[in-house]
Amino acid sequence: MRGDLLASLLCSAMLASAASVAAEASVPDLSGGWARRAFALEEPASGPGPLQNLELSGLDPATVNYMNRMLKPGAADVVMKRFEAARAGTPLPSPSWSCWPMVAPYIFRVQGMHLLQTKDEVLFLYMQDHQVRRVRLGAKHTARVTPSWHGDSIGHYEGDSLIVDTIGVKVGPVPMVDQAGSPYSEALHVTERYRLIDYGAAIEAENRNITRNGSSGNFQAAGIDAGYRGKGLQVEFTVEDPNVFRMPWSGAATYRKSDGTWVENVCAENLHEYYSNRDTQAPQAGKPDF
Repeated sequence: MRGDLLASLLCSAMLASAASVAAEASVPDLSGGWARRAFALEEPASGPGPLQNLELSGLDPATVNYMNRMLKPGAADVVMKRFEAARAGTPLPSPSWSCWPMVAPYIFRVQGMHLLQTKDEVLFLYMQDHQVRRVRLGAKHTARVTPSWHGDSIGHYEGDSLIVDTIGVKVGPVPMVDQAGSPYSEALHVTERYRLIDYGAAIEAENRNITRNGSSGNFQAAGIDAGYRGKGLQVEFTVEDPNVFRMPWSGAATYRKSDGTWVENVCAENLHEYYSNRDTQAPQAGKPDF
C-alpha cells in the first residue's frame, strides 16, 4: 500500500511539473525592443476605427460626419475646438508636448518601446518621458480601483497572444486618447491583444498606415533594424468610454524590431528642438515691464 501511494504521489508530481513546463513553453516570447515609423493609430480590419486628425483631413466632411457619429456632443466640441485653435496658429496642448503622461492607445504614438516578460508581470517601457505600464498576470481588477496615470492593467495569455485589460485611468489636465484629441473619462476601458506577425504583414500594415496618415518624419531617437526580416509585433485594441463615445471602436499599432537605440527622451521645458537640432528663439519683450 505504501509503495502504491508513493508511486501515485510521484506520478502526480511529475504530471504537475510537466503541466507547468508545458504552460511556460506555451507563453509567446514578445520581449525585446520594438519601434514604429508613424505616430498615428492604424485602422481595424473591420468596424469603427480611430478618429483621424482633423488637421490631416483638412476638415473633410466625411471625417466630420464620422466624428459626430462616434463622439457625444461635448466630446465632439472638444475635438473641434482643438482643430480651430490649431488652424488659428494657437494650438492647444497635447500630453506629448506638454509633458503629461499618455494613456493607451494614445501612448502608441511613442515610437520606441521595450517589452519585458516575467512570470507574474509584463512591463511596457516607453522611450519618451520614462513612461512605464505594468500588467499583472493572472490577476483580477480590485473592487475599487484607485485611478492612476496608466490605470490598473491585468493580463493573461491566450494561445500566441497577450491579452491586456485596463481600467481606472486617471483623467489629467490634457486628456487625449487618440491623435484627433478625443478626450476620455474615468470610465475608459481599453483591451489590447499583442501577438507576433510575419515580416510581410508588418510591412504591409506599416505602409498602409503611412499612406493614410503620413510618417512621423523622425524617429524621436528610436530606430528600426533595417536588416531584420523576422516577425513584427502588433497590438490590436478596443476602446470603450460611454461618457465620450457613442460606441466602442478599435484599432491597431504595428512595431518592427528596433535597432537597439535607447536614449534619454524626456519632455521638459527648454529651448532645444530635438527634431531640428537647434535652439529655438525665446520670446523677448520690446521694453521692460517695469
